[in-house]
Amino acid sequence: MHSVFFDAKVDDATRRARLYDGQLFVYSPRPNTVALCAFARELTEAAFAPFDPRDAQYHLPVDEYVAILARLKPQFINHPHSKELLQGVLREFGCDPAATYFDVPRLRTMVHGDYLRAGLAYQFHPHRDTWFSAPSSQINWWLPIYEIEPENAMAFHPRYWSTPVHNSSRDYNYEVWNREGRQLAAQQVKEESRKQPRADEEIEAVPQIRLLCDVGGTILFSAAQMHSTVDNTSGRTRFSIDFRTVHRDDVLARRGAPNIDSECTGTTLRDYLRGTDFARLPEEVVAPFDTPLVAV
Repeated sequence: MHSVFFDAKVDDATRRARLYDGQLFVYSPRPNTVALCAFARELTEAAFAPFDPRDAQYHLPVDEYVAILARLKPQFINHPHSKELLQGVLREFGCDPAATYFDVPRLRTMVHGDYLRAGLAYQFHPHRDTWFSAPSSQINWWLPIYEIEPENAMAFHPRYWSTPVHNSSRDYNYEVWNREGRQLAAQQVKEESRKQPRADEEIEAVPQIRLLCDVGGTILFSAAQMHSTVDNTSGRTRFSIDFRTVHRDDVLARRGAPNIDSECTGTTLRDYLRGTDFARLPEEVVAPFDTPLVAV
């Protein structure tokens, strides 16, 4: 059974346990999430000026649009203020900043139609983040920075929570992706040529859940949750933020969602920063999760 919890008044440990069990959480806007979205919107609108970012695809050649994203996205990701705002979000949600580690918040785009579906505006097929070397204790946080609607939201496919899917994660290694795949993002315009994990069998898109929240609202879900990018037919580009967290105690105790079909190698755990001082997880904590690339 899957439930959606709206503005649940539970502590962080209870919330994490329920997320590891496949439940979904949705929260109304809070001061720090609103501030994070406002900062992302400020940078985005400056980058696309004089056009409204949601409509810029109708005014710019696709190569120029990609060039703007190639400057904008690292600017947001690496800006010190982004990390500071995210620290406030974690405190606001009752997370222990000394035990909660996050990866940098990322700005995502999904344009209307077929204008751009690859690279810096990649349309994600149904997948689990655990196929991409994410730990089973990873929790995903997703926030829209402009209003969203069913036609440009994100879809969850809960029937696959306990149903394994044949997939190509066995061919994915996170270290190789960082060294090779990530560097090619801005070159992917017409189609996505980079090798990424995907289902080797047809995924039934229905039933699905599309959760809608206000600007600055937050959707939380497990890295093992099957989800996808909705085919955007809204007429406007969707801009959103996502980031991930792990709790040190869960990593050490190997608590998390069940792994039913992921065979990737490597780990994303070295990316995480402590909520207090941005220190990384100790290598002795990460090393047991760093499965080596299998020679073929």
